[in-house]
Amino acid sequence: MAQSASAQDRRIPQAQDEIRLSFAPIVRQAAPAVTNIFAKRVVRGEMRSPLLNDPFLRRFFDDGFFGRRLPRERMQNTLGSGVLVRSDGVIVTNNHVIENMTEIRVVLSDRREFDAEVILTDPQTDLAVLKIDPGDEVLPVLPFADSDSVEVGDLVLAIGNPFGVGQTVTSGIVSATSRTQAGVSDYQFFIQTDAAINPGNSG
Repeated sequence: MAQSASAQDRRIPQAQDEIRLSFAPIVRQAAPAVTNIFAKRVVRGEMRSPLLNDPFLRRFFDDGFFGRRLPRERMQNTLGSGVLVRSDGVIVTNNHVIENMTEIRVVLSDRREFDAEVILTDPQTDLAVLKIDPGDEVLPVLPFADSDSVEVGDLVLAIGNPFGVGQTVTSGIVSATSRTQAGVSDYQFFIQTDAAINPGNSG
């Protein structure tokens, strides 16, 4: 009986020469559609006076003065990755990368930067859709694939922006399918992999 094309692709290597693989052709095709995402927002809070424990000043001011809280602002930054799924600048990423952020910048593989607009978010599945404006340019994209065809043991490449150092590639295998995410017991379509995923790869 003839094997299907997908079964032939997954056959066990029969000789040592067949094990000498290179992912370079796949990376060349996929990497241009992978983006880096930088997001930030101003977080406002309060802090206690740094003079609270100064015994000299306490001689002149009562506890009410030192109990005052001072306004404080700090910048919160996040980074992640995304993938272009439409040539007019539609990007899919993780919701936690851009959630509650007030400024989002997308950096393409050629290092061009664009402001991004949030089109859609789904915190439960941790997905978000962004949009950049490339003008009349047709951007490279990656098409959606059928996740039902994924099998445990399939090879995986993770392309992203770990720690903000720029685009890198790691590899692994599919460790499990039909996983649930913590707090998302109603959905069992997450895919587990042992490919190295570091902060900045999210997306």
